[in-house]
Amino acid sequence: MDAFFASVEQRDFPELRGQPVIVGGRPESRGVVAACSYEAREFGIHSAMPCSQAAKLCKDAIFVPPRFESYREASAGIHLVFKRFTEMIEPLSLDEAYLDVTECAEKAGSATEVARLIKQQIKQEVNLTASAGVSFNKFLAKIASDMDKPDGIYVIRPENAEAFIEQLNIRKFFGVGKVTEKKMHSLGIYTGADLKRLSEVELQTQFGQSGAYYHRVARGIDERPVRSHRVRKSIGKETTFEGNVIDKAAIWRTLLGIAERLEGILESKQLLAKTVTLKVKYSDFQLNTRSKTTALGCISRQDISAVLPELLRKTEVGKRPIRLIGISLANLHSTDESLALKTSSGSSEQFTEDPQLGLF
Repeated sequence: MDAFFASVEQRDFPELRGQPVIVGGRPESRGVVAACSYEAREFGIHSAMPCSQAAKLCKDAIFVPPRFESYREASAGIHLVFKRFTEMIEPLSLDEAYLDVTECAEKAGSATEVARLIKQQIKQEVNLTASAGVSFNKFLAKIASDMDKPDGIYVIRPENAEAFIEQLNIRKFFGVGKVTEKKMHSLGIYTGADLKRLSEVELQTQFGQSGAYYHRVARGIDERPVRSHRVRKSIGKETTFEGNVIDKAAIWRTLLGIAERLEGILESKQLLAKTVTLKVKYSDFQLNTRSKTTALGCISRQDISAVLPELLRKTEVGKRPIRLIGISLANLHSTDESLALKTSSGSSEQFTEDPQLGLF
């Protein structure tokens, strides 16, 4: 969110709009600035600055005490907007969160369009502006979210990531504070390109365990998932054919492709699914679903595909033309590394595409 606490104050009290607002202690107190409006920032005021210093920088600054209940209420409204788009939400604070919008981006057309819609709905419903960073991992999305403030969207695409990181000031790297910045400067590290020149061993020698992190992010590598506090209820993928399909081989190939995509989600989220549901829409738009729950559960495309023939035999796939076919997984459970080994060890197994094997 943009200057969140101060923006809530300006929203709720119209006389504060356009004014240099400081949320925090009184100017004569030993308190610090909790937040300030963009009008106040023009004077060099920033969060964590002593209020006495802020008062000297801007004699017309308006100091207001924090109203945390109002900020929590606004935050709750913002999260209601988030939840319309995804359940994969990792809050960082009242005014900031990571969202994994992979699935809803497919429907909206792009993650950038999802960001635009979220910003639009926050403005309409909470009457506050937000800025969004869009990229393919958390490290880059976090940096991007600060690149076009206020009320902006900044996108870092995979093909542009390397050049973006190389020119980035080291202070912009998430996790690099004043002390680390000073040490990096002493080593001649001022930009991402400088950081990239050092080996992982050299960085670990200088910065301990953080050295491995700096080595990865300098190359745009950040595999941390968005960790939601909510348990995901189901995941699913489906394919709508350009024309009606009755050919078993084509249908089976499509299902294997869907199973592979679901395997990737299960692996990345470290989940095991015990219920597999097959979804079929026939050419006359009749919709059928067939489900099976297994004791061991599924963590790989092999596990998923092993259940499909039984479900297919309960449908008229191959006898009636279909418009759409899909698979959803439910009854999800967290898995562990030993189960994840099952996915990797079986990933090289080849499936037949020959419908004559009598699978269904």
